[in-house]
Amino acid sequence: MATRRERLRYRFDNSMSKGTPALIGWLALVTVVMVTVFAGLSMLFADKDVHDSWYEALWGSLMRAMDAGTVAGDNEGSTIFTILGFSITIGGLLIVSSLVGVLTTGLDNKLTELRKGRSRIVESGHTALIGWSDQIFTIIPELVEANESEAKSCIAILGDGDKLEMEEELRARVGDTGKTRIVVRSGSPAEPSDLDLLSLDSARSIIVLSPPGEDSDAHVIKTLLALTNRNWRRRRPPIIASVIDTNNLAAAELAGGGHAQVVDSDDIASRLIVQTSRQSGLSVVCTDLLDFGGDEIYMRAEPKLTGFPYGEALFAYGTASLIGIRHGDGSVVLNPPMDTQIMDGDQMIVIAEDDSTIRLVRSFPPVVQQAITHPPRQPMPPETTLLLGWNKRAPKVVTELAQYVSPGSALNIAAGVIEDTEHLERLTAGLRNLVVNVKECDTTDRIVLESLNPGMFDHIIVLADGHLEPQYADSRTLVTLLHLRDMGSRTGQRFPIVSEMNDDRNRRLGQVTQADDFVVGDKLISLLMTQLSENPHLGAVFEYLFDAEGSEIYLKPATDYVHPGMTVSFATVIASARMRGETAIGYRLQVESTAPPNFGVVLNPGKSDPVTLGPRDMVIVLAED
Repeated sequence: MATRRERLRYRFDNSMSKGTPALIGWLALVTVVMVTVFAGLSMLFADKDVHDSWYEALWGSLMRAMDAGTVAGDNEGSTIFTILGFSITIGGLLIVSSLVGVLTTGLDNKLTELRKGRSRIVESGHTALIGWSDQIFTIIPELVEANESEAKSCIAILGDGDKLEMEEELRARVGDTGKTRIVVRSGSPAEPSDLDLLSLDSARSIIVLSPPGEDSDAHVIKTLLALTNRNWRRRRPPIIASVIDTNNLAAAELAGGGHAQVVDSDDIASRLIVQTSRQSGLSVVCTDLLDFGGDEIYMRAEPKLTGFPYGEALFAYGTASLIGIRHGDGSVVLNPPMDTQIMDGDQMIVIAEDDSTIRLVRSFPPVVQQAITHPPRQPMPPETTLLLGWNKRAPKVVTELAQYVSPGSALNIAAGVIEDTEHLERLTAGLRNLVVNVKECDTTDRIVLESLNPGMFDHIIVLADGHLEPQYADSRTLVTLLHLRDMGSRTGQRFPIVSEMNDDRNRRLGQVTQADDFVVGDKLISLLMTQLSENPHLGAVFEYLFDAEGSEIYLKPATDYVHPGMTVSFATVIASARMRGETAIGYRLQVESTAPPNFGVVLNPGKSDPVTLGPRDMVIVLAED
């Protein structure tokens, strides 16, 4: 049987477990009781002339409890009054001081909690970024560019770091965001209650970022599960995420519950590396299509083009480039056969600087037939490729390269550390068109690079070492590129080099090496996710564009289309490409190929714009091969 003392102690412990408010309440109660008791005692035992009223007694007791100096003026009263005043002053030092300390601590804790950003945002039509990684510094400027025409816009971020530190890093690396407000909240991306801080039900779109470190895909999958299982009170906005390991793609799509578009960043980056290595300038074209600073891909219904063949509709826009059709059932085809008829309900897939520039023209620009060349198609000869460096994408690069080269082609791999050599042997054993040779060596050693005889290869790919920290890996890549470029200048050879970089800031440093192209996989994936967040329907377009099957972007010799040195309208180039079953969308001038930021690439020129292409210039087309 519990005693009364135990019951009281139990109730007291339960009240104290409620935290700071309970402690403040008890201390305030003790203070009130103490002041009241001492006021009553002073009225009973002190001289009558000390306090004229009960109110004065209470006020005097309170002042002595709160201010220890008040007791110094009590020398005019009786001894009992002085003792009582001294006693309440001592009690005040113990109790009231504790109350003030608890109040100060509680207020400080509350201010700290507010600074952490734990309140729910009140926004609608905003873009929600869940997670914190370097991708955020690519995505935010693109969203700011996309929202430039809006009166006001908002980007809400939920990261697991300190709110103040995240805001400071954003100010340092992103800078002014114009009319776009950035709201940061601190919390776990996989915690449903923390996700509610972003008001996801009223968001325009949601982007799930891959955190740095190991098992980043596991964190993305957990976040997708939290989003799928939350109670959506309104519509569910588009959800965009990415995985690094292709093996986790199916799990991520399952976690998304069919409501999320999951980008296979490893697969797309590997394809871009291979495609860019075989045609310099492709990464510039892809970056232009994916960012919001230049030309982008739009979808537009054009009832007036119903019944027209695709080949004739290529000339229908003056300042936009038609590249494909989105059918009424949602299926997408890029560069379809030229006799494909446009049906009712189809949407045109076009490249344009802005949707306001997509306008039909009344008359087609003239085509100079005598400027068009008709070279015979030559079979693709075997190719030799040198791959320097190794990381987790390398096996995909090998298999992807085998899909493009002709039989008899060779790939020489030179790297310091090649992980899972048995898997590589099994992989290369099943390749038909590609013979693979492997050599373990230090690719930053000048003597080793000279022994590889890079001048004998048609293409050179430099990968960032995967077993090293990203910045250090980029540093070693830059050393390799500098050695290769110096070797080429000394021998009078020019090696066609394409390099992978982890950090876009290092790409800018690498331009001094005069490599033909750089592929920054994380940046391109971030740009792709941003495009999908603004227009989820583009997912099918980019999936088609980056797939090895069907039509892809190629940079082909301009001499295959028009006579070099002749000035013609770009419509003539389009007509020449149409005869080959291809869709021309731009060109690259060799004389400007090393000049940033466009490196000679001109995408989506006007149909009537004059162009003079030289023997080393390239035409950018969508083609089957």
